[in-house]
Amino acid sequence: MTACADPAGTVGFFLCRAGQHLRAAAIETPRLEARLLLAHAMACRQEDLLRDPRAPVAPEAAARFADLLRRRLDRAPIAHLLGEQEFWSLPFAVSPATLIPRPDSEALIEAAIGAFPDRRAVRRVLDLGTGTGCLLLAALTEFPGATGLGLDRVPAAAALARDNAARLGLGDRARFAVADWAAPIGGRFDLVLSNPPYIERATIPGLMPEVARHEPASALDGGADGLDAYRAIAAALPGLLAPGGRAVLELGQGQQAAVEAIAAAHGIHALGCRMDLGGVPRALVLAMA
Repeated sequence: MTACADPAGTVGFFLCRAGQHLRAAAIETPRLEARLLLAHAMACRQEDLLRDPRAPVAPEAAARFADLLRRRLDRAPIAHLLGEQEFWSLPFAVSPATLIPRPDSEALIEAAIGAFPDRRAVRRVLDLGTGTGCLLLAALTEFPGATGLGLDRVPAAAALARDNAARLGLGDRARFAVADWAAPIGGRFDLVLSNPPYIERATIPGLMPEVARHEPASALDGGADGLDAYRAIAAALPGLLAPGGRAVLELGQGQQAAVEAIAAAHGIHALGCRMDLGGVPRALVLAMA
């Protein structure tokens, strides 16, 4: 490990040493993550760190940084360490009880907007497996006349989503409840969103350690073939969609044809599928036949 140019105990020194450790642990963006963690430990912005690399780091902040770095090297997701993840340009609190929002899932919001050229047509939104509430709350920002309901089987997830709604000023338009996809729900919805678990069970241990060890299995495990949740959701959709309603489901890579076939068996047809930024078919738009 090469020597760091800045004096020990300074911002530059801590960033240099942390970057070296993160790089040795095969973290993809070691310098960026070192800045994020040190800024979080010091309760400042990244820009503040770069302004004066020779500024001293207080002992309390250094201790917080050392703990954050140790946990990151143990492959805790950086979003868990920072306590927050951006989605649709909105800040969402995260916890180990929920899946961390991912940029790929923004394709569902894009697909929902595309499905309703007249945004006033969406009055009620349902989010199945809401997690942090990111899909529902992002949708409510785009459909300002709508209210929403988010369901999750995990009480801690529903509570976190409720807190996120309050933080974003959407608490009066969003409700959250602890329930399964197949639970009876009163009324019908113009838009149904879901990012269900879709990973084949046997492959979960081989996922990157940030996911396999630190994110909830209930948000990942899609059963033996990864399609269990889609079967349950497709069976429920005929009783959930209002006339002219649309469902937008997140897909795993290579699942489009299988999910379309499952939906068709319940009288639901695919209207299209939006790609994510990586070119993977990600957001399947469905309607009643």
